[in-house]
Amino acid sequence: MKVCGNYKESNRVTLYNGDCLELLKSLPNESVDLVVTSPPYCMGKAYEDPHDDIETFKKQHINIFNELYRVVKKGGSVCWQVGYHVSDKCVVPLDYIIYNIFTSMSDKLDSPFVLRNRIIWTFGHGLNSTNRFSGRHETIMWFTKGKQTIFNLDEVRVPQKYPGKRSYKGPNKGQLSGNPLGKNPSDIWDIPNVKAKHIEKTDHPCQFPVAIPQRLIKALTTPNGLVLDPFMGSGTTGVAAIVENRRFVGAEIQKEYYNISVNRLNEAVNGNAKIREDKPVAKPNKNSAVAKLPEEFERARGKLS
Repeated sequence: MKVCGNYKESNRVTLYNGDCLELLKSLPNESVDLVVTSPPYCMGKAYEDPHDDIETFKKQHINIFNELYRVVKKGGSVCWQVGYHVSDKCVVPLDYIIYNIFTSMSDKLDSPFVLRNRIIWTFGHGLNSTNRFSGRHETIMWFTKGKQTIFNLDEVRVPQKYPGKRSYKGPNKGQLSGNPLGKNPSDIWDIPNVKAKHIEKTDHPCQFPVAIPQRLIKALTTPNGLVLDPFMGSGTTGVAAIVENRRFVGAEIQKEYYNISVNRLNEAVNGNAKIREDKPVAKPNKNSAVAKLPEEFERARGKLS
């Protein structure tokens, strides 16, 4: 595996430990097929500057936009996963900010960024709030640079809930109504987040599951295409790219997380990637001890009724 900041088209993997802007400047014009990333939210996480705020988030994206736009191919895709900037004052939806920056800064360019989907990633577990409803989703903004060129729907179809359903009228009456390969996964993705004993868990505190970039890579690129993650964290996007036979280039400024990504990418190249299969979330076993309602909870709920 090639682990360096000097990108070459022949590299299967190029990793850069430093500011993503420096990596972007080293990439050729229109060399990237797909960008998949989740940037820092600038709200005091362990890997962030404690002085960062929502204005920092805006400035970071404005500063990298021109180079990001330059390296993406015409017709290529950019997928930006964000949640909310949460402070003691308010909650700010970061997808709104990304949309404004990406569309306004590309509006006058030859091939402006066009929003194709606003995908909602929902997950069942996370931190529980006491003064607002607990957050259980984030957003993936899928843009294309100008006219869309690739969408491999058959690569990402999911099982139908009722595969035996048949048309009840029209020329296909009585025939199976669904696609034999499955259905479109829609713009709401129920994928477990990476917590506790998740097989993909590393020491990175805000790691997203491989299944997210894996779906995007299969749908929006072809084999040997180049996938970029400018904020690669623990290397999740890179793992998905290697598993799907694509090339990968990524940057991570924190040495600790960069080292994790190097190890994970080496495992992926050697065929030993630890990933959860992208499959529907299983319902809990009703006979499991942790799925049964404890007597204490039953008594407490009885008092509320």
